[in-house]
Amino acid sequence: MTMAVMPGQVVAETPRLCLHAMSDRNDDDAALMLALLNDPGFIRHIADRGVRTLDQARAYLRDGALRSYAEHGFGMYAVRRKDTGALIGNCGLVRREGLDGPDLGYALLPMHAGRGFAHEAAQAVIADAATRLRLGRLQAIVNPDNVASIGLLQKLGFEFDKMIVLPHIEHALDLFHLPLPKEASA
Repeated sequence: MTMAVMPGQVVAETPRLCLHAMSDRNDDDAALMLALLNDPGFIRHIADRGVRTLDQARAYLRDGALRSYAEHGFGMYAVRRKDTGALIGNCGLVRREGLDGPDLGYALLPMHAGRGFAHEAAQAVIADAATRLRLGRLQAIVNPDNVASIGLLQKLGFEFDKMIVLPHIEHALDLFHLPLPKEASA
């Protein structure tokens, strides 16, 4: 059985980044989510979650990431740059209604996009999925017009499966999959 991830726990590190489980009690995590959820690119390519205050961001973390950590042993993680200490986005796994397994998600604040951070964070999440979580595959969904995100998924090795309509989403999405390597038993 997968152990739950605890808020504040470092889940993965890369040469430039540290990914940690978010907490609704951490003001920096709540501020990051508030900024991400109100970024015009997030609203256009993902959704408008209607989160407009820090208290709403805390509730969003409780109902989303924190619940997922406890129930599934994974969720969305805050991404922090090691050189500056700045929180720059999130990346992780989501267990979404309408999909038969976890899917990779990521979002960066615009000022940090285009520098390879999303790729680096996603690689760390994929490695964690293969080793700690021992998953056999990952999925990813993306709006068909999100060219940058589709390019990142392809660079990570994801392959297009089909168009899919998920509950509570009003339009069709591209569904991608990534088989994960089987790890040797410990």
